[in-house]
Amino acid sequence: MDRRETAGKALLSMQRHSWEQGTAMQAFLEWGRMDIVVPMAHEAVYRAMEDGRCATIGVNDAVTDPCSVGEALIAACNETNDPFLIEGKDALLNWALNNPFRNEKGVVYHLVTRKEFWVDSMYMIPPFLAAAGHYDEALTNLYGYWDALYDAEANLMSHMWDDDKKAFVRKAHWGTGSGWTLAGIARMIGLLPKAYAEDIEKLKEMQKTLLAGVLKHMRADGLFHDVVDDPSTFVETNLTQMTAYAIYRGIAGGYLDAALKATADKLNAAANAKMNAYGFVKGVCGAPTFDKPGFSPEGQAFYLLMETAKEKAENK
Repeated sequence: MDRRETAGKALLSMQRHSWEQGTAMQAFLEWGRMDIVVPMAHEAVYRAMEDGRCATIGVNDAVTDPCSVGEALIAACNETNDPFLIEGKDALLNWALNNPFRNEKGVVYHLVTRKEFWVDSMYMIPPFLAAAGHYDEALTNLYGYWDALYDAEANLMSHMWDDDKKAFVRKAHWGTGSGWTLAGIARMIGLLPKAYAEDIEKLKEMQKTLLAGVLKHMRADGLFHDVVDDPSTFVETNLTQMTAYAIYRGIAGGYLDAALKATADKLNAAANAKMNAYGFVKGVCGAPTFDKPGFSPEGQAFYLLMETAKEKAENK
């Protein structure tokens, strides 16, 4: 039996906030499971706020997180031509393009309450804008987050930046943050058209640079610490999956050396060893507080994304 089936059932059993719904939808989309994507898209639109932010339950101060459903929502619209989904997609896109929570360069903040950039946003909004054909806006945001959060000395992503104070809220090199970035860039490389060849090459170099920084801190068991370069923090599983996903996508896309597959396979094996009999991936940076190892919808989703990307890399 495909272990994705077991992990997918576990994912669908879990309660989900907007970014978790979006990451789950993306996982099923890349797997080719439109039978699951379409009903999830209906639920995401049904749970939209009046301003267009989809899949919003409980947490209502997020700016970019609701945009995580965007690429899969576009696919659901194309699959069904459903007016309900199309209206929801258009409202979400209007939010992504025109909400007032951004700096003078047009880079969108993570929250409605504070002028902060969070590394999570690398995955949430640029791919949606690119999938919708708004490539310049997508790149403005991706480059803006990179410029604010990439730590060139450590070769890793920092977590949170205060754009008012021009200072870090949290400079720590949170592993999942580098994972969001690797995954977001991988998606962007696949979404940009050939006319953006210069940007595509730039993104490929960014990906290679960050990947090298992350892999420098991989443990012998294929896992990473929660703060990648701080061995006093707990060991977690999701960066392992996110990194493997990025490598497999890069190999399938022809811009990462095929020799890296051995590393991706080691990461893959480490993640697979963490799955229990019910399909839950143990030891990821755990929901809902993400300050200890546990389980999370995003951890489940990245298992599916990793396995699908592996399949595509092997069938290249």
